[in-house]
Amino acid sequence: MSSWIDVVDWEQATSRILAWAEAREQRTVCLCNVHSVVTADADPALRDAINSADLAAPDGHPVAWLLGRRRRRPQPRVNGPDLTVKLCQLAAARDLPIAFYGSTEDSLARLREALASQFPRLRVVATISPPFRALSASELDAYGAQLAGSGAALVFIGLGCPKQEIWMAANRAKVGAVLLGVGAAFEFLAGTVRRPPVWMRRLGLEWLGRLLAEPRRLWRRYLVTNTLYIAYLAREFLFKKRPHGPNRDV
Repeated sequence: MSSWIDVVDWEQATSRILAWAEAREQRTVCLCNVHSVVTADADPALRDAINSADLAAPDGHPVAWLLGRRRRRPQPRVNGPDLTVKLCQLAAARDLPIAFYGSTEDSLARLREALASQFPRLRVVATISPPFRALSASELDAYGAQLAGSGAALVFIGLGCPKQEIWMAANRAKVGAVLLGVGAAFEFLAGTVRRPPVWMRRLGLEWLGRLLAEPRRLWRRYLVTNTLYIAYLAREFLFKKRPHGPNRDV
């Protein structure tokens, strides 16, 4: 695998992101699962976006398990839905404005309502649902300017992989905030898509729950990327060769 993933726990991830947000720094955060790290091997733009991110956390049990095995210590999975909730709770307590970019107008409205009921002090300064098509340069500039003008310190991006990672890498300087690619978190938290139950998530089977819920959309993705990931693991175990760094791996 050619993507570099940070060895990081929940406290390290949230404290780092909040420090950047409070300092109004331009940062990108990628949450990497099997689909993203396998896709990055064949997609240079995605690979560059992940490797240039300020934080690339392991989302998905297979990636977290591999990091933990290599480092010989437990490695938690830092997933999009739970990270979004944790950061919204902390942002509300610290009066940090946030924004959401991606998904549908309906999902964003439901998401905003759900979070408001949990965190009444949360300041959501922008919710943007871009069209589900390739955007023109003028549209990209307009959305970037809207996010920058909102004053958001944290911007959650729900465009899906690889679109969200590539968008963040291209727009970080334009928006001037901490950009976090959180995948399907908007739909899960809004309740428009049912998240797999806790027991499946604890056993590392969230991918199976999602596949059973949306087989037509996800079967090819999981069949291809999971198979390639298993092949990669087999090569590593057989030949004992892999890249590594002091704080990043995979």
